[in-house]
Amino acid sequence: MRQPTSRTAEIRKIAKAGDGRAERLLADLLRDLFQINAENVTINHDQYSLNSLNGFFETADGAFFFKFHQEEGEEAMNGEYYRADILARAGLPVDQPLLMSVLPGEQILVYRRRTDPRFSDVLRALDLEDDPVARQRAVEAERRLSEAVLKVYLDTLHPVTAEQVTAEPVHRLFHQRLIDPPTGAYPGGRMASFYVGKSFEFPGLAVDWDTLSRCRFVVNGIEYRDSIGALFDAAHDQLAPQRLADAGGVTAHGDAHNANVWYEEQDGEAKLSFFDPAFAGENIPTLLAEVKTTFHNALAHPLWLYDPAMAAQRYKASAILDGDLFRVTTDFEPSPVRKALLDLKAEALWRPLLAKLKARDMLPVDWRRVVRLGLFLCPTLVMNLRAGVTTHNPVSSLLGLSIAVMAGSEPVAGEDAMSRFFDLIDPDRD
Repeated sequence: MRQPTSRTAEIRKIAKAGDGRAERLLADLLRDLFQINAENVTINHDQYSLNSLNGFFETADGAFFFKFHQEEGEEAMNGEYYRADILARAGLPVDQPLLMSVLPGEQILVYRRRTDPRFSDVLRALDLEDDPVARQRAVEAERRLSEAVLKVYLDTLHPVTAEQVTAEPVHRLFHQRLIDPPTGAYPGGRMASFYVGKSFEFPGLAVDWDTLSRCRFVVNGIEYRDSIGALFDAAHDQLAPQRLADAGGVTAHGDAHNANVWYEEQDGEAKLSFFDPAFAGENIPTLLAEVKTTFHNALAHPLWLYDPAMAAQRYKASAILDGDLFRVTTDFEPSPVRKALLDLKAEALWRPLLAKLKARDMLPVDWRRVVRLGLFLCPTLVMNLRAGVTTHNPVSSLLGLSIAVMAGSEPVAGEDAMSRFFDLIDPDRD
């Protein structure tokens, strides 16, 4: 049976050519969906639009901002994106769209155009040149947002069924990228198309998937328990939607990376608000609700995921094969603002949330493993990390895979930044 076509997928594909065809198709789509005449359509080509497209247009009524997320095969999937009212009803700060389409393959949001920067742009500037005053203002804005999100999580935490959890669109960011959605075959989806059977180019070293997937990483002397292949296998098993009901569900954005957050500054204080709630839900598995936010706002920076060319200029990374060990040496280090954001996320959100789960006897014994596997899938399946396939180069590819393993696997011995993070949020530790 032939699947329906996706107009948003076509537009996103054509937009890479930059020859004006995508803008004309967008104007046609906006006219068909909303009966508006869009003029001066402009597509933003920014580093954060890994699975989405955004830009601006004008009508007789003013200037507008559009955005859509486009997932492979979305036109054949059940459920819908963009249940924007969910977050507003829960009391979260969210920019409500003026126009919205949830039609499969034609899902798009239209907002009144704002001049505020995205929080991602503010933080990138701090990555490149630290300013202690601006950094503190940004971190305090994140603290207030995290406190508001935590309140919603605690207020909405409730038992859920496997069926309720499985119906949430957030799994399109995790488990559904591991499989072929129509058949459920594993490995499939992005994992298979990105990595399985492929070759990997690192500085001075080429490795095939069969070899790399079996190797355990040693990063700057810290050896990790799980290979990349073992982490993917474990994620396929333990992040299966039907297995994630044991920690209950919450109302959440689900994909609140900082390119989906407005930064508004006034009188020396900043406040943040969400937009693009493509994966919002009321039964999102509690342990997954903050995973994307944690990885993409702290661990994906500075530069290596979104600005790989700059990362290769700024950092060194090398690797050697040593039997079944893959030894990586790098001088990469998170910037001060990213360290502060990770510490804040642990203190202001994860620890009290997990403590509440424990108090309600809803904290699974394998909670660390579930969260780590979710963190591992964030970088590996948001885009292809192999050098030369997308914008990645040998240095950024090596950095990305190393950071993914550090997020997903416990060290064999000793501690690293992520093991300290998990110790900090563990409600069983004083």
